Amino acid sequence: MLEMKRYTFVDYATQIYSALVGLLILFFHNGTVPTWHWLLATHLAILVLVHSLVQAPVRLGLVKVLGFLRHFYPILLYTWFFCETGWLNRMFFKDYLDPTVILWEQSLFGCQPGVLFMQKLPWLGVSELFYGAYFSYYLMIGGVGIALFLRNRQQFFHYVSVVSFLFYICYLVYIFLPVIGPRVFFREIAGYELPRQIQQLAVTDGYPDAVKSGVFFRIMAFIYRVFEAPGAALPSSHVAVATCTVFFSFRYLPRIRYVHLVTAVLLCLSTVYCRYHYGVDVLTGLVAAAVLIPLGNRFYFKFRKPVAESGMPHLPASGSPAGKTGQ
Repeated sequence: MLEMKRYTFVDYATQIYSALVGLLILFFHNGTVPTWHWLLATHLAILVLVHSLVQAPVRLGLVKVLGFLRHFYPILLYTWFFCETGWLNRMFFKDYLDPTVILWEQSLFGCQPGVLFMQKLPWLGVSELFYGAYFSYYLMIGGVGIALFLRNRQQFFHYVSVVSFLFYICYLVYIFLPVIGPRVFFREIAGYELPRQIQQLAVTDGYPDAVKSGVFFRIMAFIYRVFEAPGAALPSSHVAVATCTVFFSFRYLPRIRYVHLVTAVLLCLSTVYCRYHYGVDVLTGLVAAAVLIPLGNRFYFKFRKPVAESGMPHLPASGSPAGKTGQ
């Protein structure tokens, strides 16, 4: 008898996100989305493939392969969904909303922190600390995921479910509210310039030579050149998701929690220093984390299934409180 799987929270979240964005493409595409047919076809394919994977029968010899894909597939979709927001984010607004956010920034801080922070501390050691902290975002996501996967499968599934939920909500916001970030002051986005009166709110003298000589500066420049989606700044998914990884460190990985927390604080500061985000982006990223992590937890536990049904063996939890899978 072939065992048929049931949907879990992350399956529902992925399918709802893919279906919703597909419907947005179908009904609201415009001249800024010339490849909308292919994007729509991609979303239909994702819906079918995910459903087929969830319902895939577990046959001898395929358990490990299906078990791996069954619970890792959301991670494989993150980069695609993120890059796609850059192709869809002018369906509802004709242009980027940076002038409005810059005025918020000016009203809240009396200046433009995304420009001034680096100008006040233009030294290589400082810049490498912050760019390294910014890069640590990718290590946080993967490192906590791998640690939990090796430690306890249920904890890993919990982690992937909540992190995916945060990503999907942030991606939806990026489609509706396109904001580039302080890089617009330096005309780094081809084809877009700030209105002159807004540009004058910050004295822009480029990036200091010492900063540009750093290794992590170059690494991040490459990543943004290849994978960045313009208009994905508000709220900062770096801040929201990094906060989420810290939450799971405190819950399941107590040995690294304080080092992780300090690194995450540096990451939040680095988003502004490195000129990727406005201060407003950081604040809204923290608010998003405060709202979406508890909500994601609630949904996860509502739809949770025993790990034994997943086709992947359950690893026993440790005897410490952090090893418990309940709550």
